Amino acid sequence: MNRNDAWNLVCEYTKSQNLRRHMLAVEAAMRAYARHFDDDEELWGIVGLLHDFDYEKYPNVAENGHPNTGAPILRGRGYDETIIRAILSHATEVTGVERESLLEKTLYAVDEVTGLIIAVALVRPSKDIRDVRLKSIKKKWKDRAFAAGVHRTEVEAGATDLGVELWEHVERVLKAMQGIAAELGVAGNS
Repeated sequence: MNRNDAWNLVCEYTKSQNLRRHMLAVEAAMRAYARHFDDDEELWGIVGLLHDFDYEKYPNVAENGHPNTGAPILRGRGYDETIIRAILSHATEVTGVERESLLEKTLYAVDEVTGLIIAVALVRPSKDIRDVRLKSIKKKWKDRAFAAGVHRTEVEAGATDLGVELWEHVERVLKAMQGIAAELGVAGNS
């Protein structure tokens, strides 16, 4: 179970480039937080990369949908229960798996905010995430019609559970995503 195996599994189950990019964004944020908390960057990255691998095939967030459908697939492929539990915990409402560990809380905290950050990058004239500043995200945050699918209350709750101030949290995720701008498809118009 390494990053390459996880990426191959993502590609096997997910054809949508945007969904793959979302998983890459979450992976980058998870790795940044692993470094911040001095934890296992590879493990945290794999959790971020795999967290939505089954979503395209099983888009219902339900008892018989995502992420419950992915758990037996991961078990069948030999993934560690730590990874599976973390993935299940990002949808407590349908899995019943409460977020307990820092790894689990971090996945929940970074998942939603990556979408807002991408949306902010895409409305910039340059379409380059490296041009996005925290000030721009704060401005768009207030506009509830902008990136309306991003559950801001979940982002706030996630940061609180981590014990990290909201804007420090958003900035850490932004910087992680800026580091992989090309992979995310937000490296500018050129």
